[in-house]
This record gives sequence, C-alpha cells and structure tokens, in this order.
Amino acid sequence: MTRTPAIGMIGVGLMGHGIAWNIANAGYGLTILDHPGNQPVDDLRGMGVQVASRIADVVQAADIIVLCVTGSPQVEAILTGEDGVIAHLRPGTVVVDCSTALPESSLRMAAAITAAGGQFLDAAMTRLPQHARAGTLNLLIGGDAALLERLRPLLETFSENITHIGGVGSGHLMKLMHNYVSLGFIALLAEVAAHGQKAGLEMATLIDVLAQGGGGGTALQRISPFLLDKDPSSVPFYISNAAKDLSYYRQAAEAAGVHRAIAVAVGGTFDEAVSNGHGQDFVPQLAELLKP
Repeated sequence: MTRTPAIGMIGVGLMGHGIAWNIANAGYGLTILDHPGNQPVDDLRGMGVQVASRIADVVQAADIIVLCVTGSPQVEAILTGEDGVIAHLRPGTVVVDCSTALPESSLRMAAAITAAGGQFLDAAMTRLPQHARAGTLNLLIGGDAALLERLRPLLETFSENITHIGGVGSGHLMKLMHNYVSLGFIALLAEVAAHGQKAGLEMATLIDVLAQGGGGGTALQRISPFLLDKDPSSVPFYISNAAKDLSYYRQAAEAAGVHRAIAVAVGGTFDEAVSNGHGQDFVPQLAELLKP
C-alpha cells in the first residue's frame, strides 16, 4: 500500500477496545461500529476515532476491516447479512477476522469475500485483554502469506508475535487448539484446588508444590491470584466464552475424526457452569464453582 490505509473495526469489546486503541495510537484513521457490546469509547473518540451507526458506513470508510466479535454466528451475520459488510464491500478491501471462529466457517466467509472482490485473513488472537491494550497479543494467521506481509505494519500495532500458520482457516484452528489446551489446564487446576480446599490444604502450599514440579506454568500463574486472594481479574475471560471456544474445538475435532474424549470432559465442566448460571463469571472462579 502506497498510503496509510484507513481502518474500520467491528467489535470493540474487552479485546477489541485494546486493539482499537493501539491502531489509533499508531496514527491510523479508524472508524468503529457503534454497538451495545462495545466497551466505553470516550477515550477512542478523544483520539479522533470516528464512530459509525451502520456497518455500511464502516465499510465505506475503510480499506481494511478488522472484526473482533464473539464467534462464527456473529461473524457470518456481520459479513453476509442483508446490510452486512459484503453488501457494501469495495473491490480490494481486506477483511481481517480476529474473532474465535470455526475453520469451516472461515473458509466459507473467505470465499464469499473473494467473490465480492475483497480479500480475507484470519488473525486469531491468544493472550488476554490486558495484552490487547499493551499491544502484545499473539496472532495466528491463516491466509495468503503475501497479504500478511502487506498488513504486517497494522498487525504489529497490537501484537508482539505474529505466526503464519497456513491457509485460510488454519489460524482459527490453531486458536481452538491453543484455547483447548489453555482452558484444559485451568480446568484441571480448578478441580484439584477444589479438592485441596475440601481436604483443608493451604492453597499457597498447593501452588508451591505444583510450581516446583510438573504442575507449573502459565495456567498456574493465572489461576493463583484467585486461589490465594479470590481475585479472578488475572483472567478476565467469561466462562460462557470459554464454553463456546471448547464447543468449537469439539466440533473441529469431530469434523477431523480425531480423539476428543478429554475435550468432551473439559467442555462439559464449563457447560455445566454456564447451565448453573455462572456464564458471566471469570474462568478462575471455576475453582470455587467446583467445590462440593
């Protein structure tokens, strides 16, 4: 691109707000969609970010459109709806999907965007909202390598590590694998912590023993503030979103015909918490929910 591209963004929630802040802070012109699910955007307005009331206005203002929404149903509605992105897409526009999505859905959306004259890149994220604000997300890219290189300056405004996984959908598949492992570790630790509390063990001792042996790692670091001080903010990720991600992983595993019995058990643990009304609790609180 011979000029700085204009950016449109749909999805300014817990993760998207940090992404938008970094894009604007880097000097890109940015237009975001007004939506009830957005975090407060007064700070973005103060940086010169434009807020549009219609998807059409976002699309018409942008060379690159970044999506950061809950999952595949939302992505498909935004892209293919009667008044959605594709209905207003200009030739050459690039859609970058940072959402957590099903790979087969990403392939369909990429085909639809290509047919409309645009280009598609999946840029699934790992890490947490605090990393989005710090500009240190990890991005898992599915799509054309040359397109990634064109977009790299933009993506680097909000990420620390960018890994090209392969073709369209592969970034989203790798994200599902990552989240299954990450959430699986936390679920295992939560169940053990609940057992330890029932047995009268000190959580600090449990944490020390695990950290000194095979139970150490990022998941233990992230759940420890809750085990010690009942502070779940180290993982500000809703249990309902975790359940959705694990459901997507199970669907992808089923489609691939691979073993998924452990994934079924982990996903069932989060599904049960959602069914019991705890979908808006943060993931570390699972340790309390599993106490008998």
